[in-house]
Amino acid sequence: MTGMADLAREGILVAGAGRAILLQIADPAVAAGVARHSDFSVRPLDRLHATLTFVYALALGTPEEQRIAARRVNRAHVPVRAHSGEAAPAYSAFHADAQLWVAATLYDTAVQVFELVFGTLDDASRERLHREYAIVGTSLQLPPDRWPASRSAFDEYFTARLDALDVSDEARHVAAQLLTARAAPPLVRALLPLVRLVTAGLLPERLRAAYGFRWTDRQQRRYDRRVAVARAVWPRLPRTLRAAPSAWYLRAMRERNRADERSER
Repeated sequence: MTGMADLAREGILVAGAGRAILLQIADPAVAAGVARHSDFSVRPLDRLHATLTFVYALALGTPEEQRIAARRVNRAHVPVRAHSGEAAPAYSAFHADAQLWVAATLYDTAVQVFELVFGTLDDASRERLHREYAIVGTSLQLPPDRWPASRSAFDEYFTARLDALDVSDEARHVAAQLLTARAAPPLVRALLPLVRLVTAGLLPERLRAAYGFRWTDRQQRRYDRRVAVARAVWPRLPRTLRAAPSAWYLRAMRERNRADERSER
């Protein structure tokens, strides 16, 4: 039976990062908060690094490492607020609706990418993953009873939430900063065409269009070919190679934890 730790060790799941972020900011309130408190043009990878460290700590870390990671994220969220307005309702990163939506996008994206590469999960694994991913929300201070009670309840919630999303100009601006990343290292910029293709391919069609992605039959074929290659190649790679991203992030997190501990003495 597949669990959260199994998913987290698969580095291919990083391919869904763009989808998760664009789903999050497709909520105008979240987009307004991110636009006011994040600068993708200067530090395009900061949000990705923070999110991956957080998820890897929750899935693969010790209880103490989980507490430290959650504390860091919650501390970073303290100033993230958007003012009331027609396009951006009052928002705080500690609002339960926002916490639930962020956790839901990370969970749904991880499952979607995993199933694209490894095939459909069995019902027992789906239910186990649903239960285990609740920690993403509760670590963000989501009340435990706000996480949907079952996978079917989650699916109902997620479908309704997708239907209600409205991509704002602020969301499109943040997405453009993220997916052009002019300040990113050369290697990252070289990979951006592939990142944009995969991100667009993973989004629901309505949101893909709302973000302004140009999607033709040719691009669909390119996306399908890359998914086919991932299915054929990734599961056959050595597990140590597939787990390299999670191992790197955990090592970096533990080095930071040790440095923080020394500085507090």
